[in-house]
Parts: sequence; C-alpha cells; structure tokens
Amino acid sequence: MVAKRIVRNGRNRRPRPKLKLRGFNNLTKTLSFNIYDVCYAKRPQARKEYLQYIDEEYNSDRLVRILTEVTEIIGANVLNISSQDYDPMGASVTVLIAEEPVEPKSDQVLAHLDKSHLCIHTYPETDSRSGVSTFRVDVDVSTCGRISPLKALNHLIDSFESDIVLMDYRVRGFTRDIKGKKHFIDHKIHSIQQYIKRRILHRYHCVDINIYQENLFHTKMLLKDFKLDNYLFALSSADFSDGEQQKIRAILEQEMTEIFYSKHIF
Repeated sequence: MVAKRIVRNGRNRRPRPKLKLRGFNNLTKTLSFNIYDVCYAKRPQARKEYLQYIDEEYNSDRLVRILTEVTEIIGANVLNISSQDYDPMGASVTVLIAEEPVEPKSDQVLAHLDKSHLCIHTYPETDSRSGVSTFRVDVDVSTCGRISPLKALNHLIDSFESDIVLMDYRVRGFTRDIKGKKHFIDHKIHSIQQYIKRRILHRYHCVDINIYQENLFHTKMLLKDFKLDNYLFALSSADFSDGEQQKIRAILEQEMTEIFYSKHIF
C-alpha cells in the first residue's frame, strides 16, 4: 500500500505543461538580496584591519567568480562582465547575461541587455562607538525568458557569512500565449522560502510579506544562534570577562535585530 501511494503522489507532481507562447517570454523576474555580516572589533586598529580583511576577501575578482557561478546555476550565458574595486573600500560587479548562446551582433543580444543582468555591490562600515562592524552585500539577479533567478538562492546565501538576509522577488510584465491570452506569471510560488534548502532555513528565523496579486514576494531571515568567538575580530571570548561577553553579545544582537526589522528598537 505504501509503494502504491508513493507512485500516485509521484504522478500528481508531474510538471505542468510549458506555456506555448506567441513569441519570446517577456516576463522579467528579479531577485534582490541584502546580505549582512556583523562583527565586533574592540580597538580602532582592529576595526581598520577588519575593513582591510573584508575588502581583500570580497574583492571584485571573487565577486566575479560568485556571479559567474550564479550564471551557470540559473542556466544563462555571460555576455559581458564589468568590475570595479573602490578606494578606500568596496567593490562592484555587473554581468550581462542571455538565456541562449547568441551571436555578438544579433538583435537578440540587444533584447537581453535591457533585461537580463546580475550585479553585486559591497558596503563595509564600522561604528567607533559600539565597536560593531557591519558588512553589507547587495545582489540583484534579473532575468527574462524561462531562466529563473530563484535557482541561485542557496548558492548566494552560502557564498557569504550571512547573519541577516533580506530578499525581494518580483515578476513584472506579461507574456502572451499562442491564443493571445496574457500571462503575468509562468510558475507557481507562494513564498521565497520554498526555494531555500531546509538545512539553511533551519538556521534562521524567517518572516514573509507577500503580495500575491502583485506577484511580489519578500522574505527576511535572521540567524537563530551564534557563537561569540565567530564574531570577535583579532580576539577571542577568553580575552573578555563574563560580564564583558554578555555586553558584547547584547550589542551584536541589537545590531542584528535592528537590521532585521529595519528600525531602531532598543
């Protein structure tokens, strides 16, 4: 009986037939990330070294590798890559992509250049008063056609030390089928979370804000637990008294909570 039930369930999960479109799939699917990494650096020199470390660890070369991997994961093709490291800190990378391999001068390239791209920007900063240093990464993956940026979710979260993750997914425009009917979305989705692996979701508190009639989906994630030693730069918890450890933990929790809720709470 169990085997038969599994077979029936498998049949029920057959993918829906693909839409037969009149022309190119004009739906634009955009996934936007804000990823935050929080650290505590007590001394001014330690904060300076933290910023240098972040700037070297996540320079434009590494960001190019990450976005190139994302391109492969979503099944797209790279058309052009532009990267820049900034003085005194920070980096940006933009990748133009296409759904199919295209000729360099074809009209199809121009169509893809307007809609399909990946970009990433980094924003390291420190607070001399509290000792907290926060590294923010902004990532945008925008595609048109059949390829979906949702396939890159897990890889992007794993590519950074993600204490807080804020995500927006939006499907814009419409595409017509061969009968002339307009389709404003071409896939089923009730939450961004359904595309995130369980091993990742298990580590985070997650909140959804979804506007289904607008094809707009928002998910934010806050790390549940953290070990203090993983958040101390150039020092360890043994360098602090129990009281100091509690104070530092409270400072880090305040920073992460306020970023998660996007407002001053304490």
